[in-house]
Amino acid sequence: MSDTDGKKTLGLRGGARPGNVKQSFSHGRTKNVVVETKRKRVVVPKPGAAKPAAGAAAAGGDPSRRPAGITDAEMDRRMKALQAAKSREVEEAAQREADEKAREEERERRRAEMEAKEREEKEREESLKAKAEEDARKVAEAEAAAQAAAAPPPTENAKPAQRQAPAPSAAPRKQDREREQRNTRGKGDDGRRSGKLTLNQALAGGEGGRQRSMAAMKRKQERARQKAMGGTVEREKVTRTVALPEAIVVSELANRMAERVGDVVKSLMQMGLMVTQNETIDADTAELIIEEFGHNIQRVSDADVEDVIKEIVDDEADLIPRPPVITIMGHVDHGKTSLLDAIRDAKVVAGEAGGITQHIGAYQVKTDGGALLSFLDTPGHAAFTSMRSRGAQVTDIVVLVVAADDAVMPQTIEAIAHAKAAEVPMIVAINKIDKPAANPDKVRTDLLQHEVIVEKMSGEVQDVEVSAISGQGLDELLEAIALQSELLELKANPDRAAQGAVIEAQLDVGRGPVATVLIQNGTLRQGDIFVVGEQYGKVRALINDKGERVKEAGPSVPVEVLGLNGTPEAGDVLNVTETEAQAREIAEYRANAAKDKRAAAGAATTLEQLMANAKADEDVSELPILVKADVQGSAEAIVQAMEKIGNDEVRVRVLHSGVGAITETDVGLAEASNAPIMGFNVRANASARNTANQKGVEIRYYSVIYDLVDDVKAAASGLLSNEIRETFIGYAEIKEVFKVSNVGKVAGCLVTEGVARRSAGVRLLRDNVVIHEGTLKTLKRFKDEVAEVQSGQECGMAFENYDDIRPKDVIEIFEREEISRSLD
Repeated sequence: MSDTDGKKTLGLRGGARPGNVKQSFSHGRTKNVVVETKRKRVVVPKPGAAKPAAGAAAAGGDPSRRPAGITDAEMDRRMKALQAAKSREVEEAAQREADEKAREEERERRRAEMEAKEREEKEREESLKAKAEEDARKVAEAEAAAQAAAAPPPTENAKPAQRQAPAPSAAPRKQDREREQRNTRGKGDDGRRSGKLTLNQALAGGEGGRQRSMAAMKRKQERARQKAMGGTVEREKVTRTVALPEAIVVSELANRMAERVGDVVKSLMQMGLMVTQNETIDADTAELIIEEFGHNIQRVSDADVEDVIKEIVDDEADLIPRPPVITIMGHVDHGKTSLLDAIRDAKVVAGEAGGITQHIGAYQVKTDGGALLSFLDTPGHAAFTSMRSRGAQVTDIVVLVVAADDAVMPQTIEAIAHAKAAEVPMIVAINKIDKPAANPDKVRTDLLQHEVIVEKMSGEVQDVEVSAISGQGLDELLEAIALQSELLELKANPDRAAQGAVIEAQLDVGRGPVATVLIQNGTLRQGDIFVVGEQYGKVRALINDKGERVKEAGPSVPVEVLGLNGTPEAGDVLNVTETEAQAREIAEYRANAAKDKRAAAGAATTLEQLMANAKADEDVSELPILVKADVQGSAEAIVQAMEKIGNDEVRVRVLHSGVGAITETDVGLAEASNAPIMGFNVRANASARNTANQKGVEIRYYSVIYDLVDDVKAAASGLLSNEIRETFIGYAEIKEVFKVSNVGKVAGCLVTEGVARRSAGVRLLRDNVVIHEGTLKTLKRFKDEVAEVQSGQECGMAFENYDDIRPKDVIEIFEREEISRSLD
């Protein structure tokens, strides 16, 4: 503080005190520096505060020894916080010490493991080296023995050193190898890690660059082993058999040959093909590359994907008896479904529109004797010919139903043809035997015309008189079926991959695509992966003919299969595959093949064919329609029926046929093509109905195929042009030709036959050759214009816009009549 000016300055009591310090520099220079020194405050405890705890307690309890303004509670809280902080520091220090100790133990354990691995590797290499040296020594001894045996015996003048000449050279080679191995190990060329492996090193080695595979490490070890044994041994060329499709990507070709992609690309460039590894080359070029690299070629095609579906030849010991598959065939309304209904004791025909079976039904029936029978009920209408054909192909026995009061009809003949083509035994069931007009003998006689000779006519075909209404003869029919199945000795192997045939397929709302499949061999289980035609899937559920869910289905069992990715065609074969990839590949191949086949069938190959088709289409009127049905078989049958409607002038063209409800897409297609939509047992959804009403698209619904065919035939008949029918009404002969002013040439004629009318058409014949056809401009009798002139009378005629008439020409008079036509 300073007192000179009488003012006091603010300072710290006992603060810094000034002082002088003398600093010495080079060359004898010195300097005085003013410095300030600070006194350190020393707190001397009082006698009552000898122990910290006691002092703290005293400070907390004695207000005179505690800082001003702090209460007893605050002082206690501070002391407790201080003690808690000290205890936490002690615990954290102990925890850190324990963690450090655990890390040190882990490092020691890893170090011990690495040293043990290195010792094992070193011992293994030493053992391999010793074995290699032992093998080399044995080989050298064997060669020396062979040379000694082949060489002439040494003479007495030969020196021992000359006979032992090979020995000294072996030792230096061994020493060189050992020295080279020691140098190599010292340099670390074997790529083995030295020292500890840190986390950064591990991450750096795993992220950057291409990692070495196990095969590469083995090859490197093999090269090191060969090098340790002395000299380099060339790796033997591995010849592979390369499967070569019709087209292959360059990188895939290199992969199949196990060659470098760069080498394959280089060979292609040397051949003049500038391609990359991602481009596709044809099979001939790939064959040249494969031969150049020294591999064998195996040509394959895309159809080889179906090789996974192998025909399994079952062992006789694995075969067990299976239920027979019986197909009921016959003419429409001859009582097929009613007969099956009587056998099943169920009402099936009541659910069919108009009492006509529209679909193939599959049912299992258990007889009184305990035998299982699988029945297929096929429609009898002519439009379902292909469906009956498929039924005959999967069946074992055909029951031909013929009405006793109606005898053999066209569809009966077709059913006989299908059964004979499938080489299936036949049983004739003469139905409606209870009717008064029944004449079973006439049925047997009519069957003789189609080479079906029943037992009562001294033939081999069983015949049973039955009645579906009264139940007469049903037991005899079942006995005949059982007898026929015993003769066939039907057997199958249930312990194999399932194979079956699609009887019917449909798109069910809520369940998706559903296929009715008859298992022919093996057992289909829930969860199996399968391919059926152009579709594939995984069995999500199996439903039997009673609507019950089952876990599996054996041979001759009809079930509904859920889990397809699309609706298959009726008649497609179902095969179980091992993986979903195989099923998808087979389905895609079949779909592409079918698409190519349809494209090839619909495309003209030459310009002349294109012109001929275009010209033919100009003369043909088409009625375009869209068909939507509830099941695939019905849609196919309707399309086949539509193809039969028409003639050279009119035909029906089905733009699209499908399964399921009528959608907006169908309405849009119908509007663009100006076509009606025919729905068979399906309906349009709300949006499709609204769209159809707005755009004026006609949607018709049917439940019986007769009505649909008749309506389409009537609509196609409307496209037919009316037939022009000519009726000759008279002849007239020109006697003289007159020239009349303002009229031109007028022919004076005599009506020789019939009558001449002014409204009729006329032809001018000269030497029985037609030289003009037209109409009359005037017809006069004397000077009056008349409507007609009778035979034997004279008249004057003038042609419209034609004057080249001569005497003795003949005028033919006729009338035209338009007659509307219809398709039969």
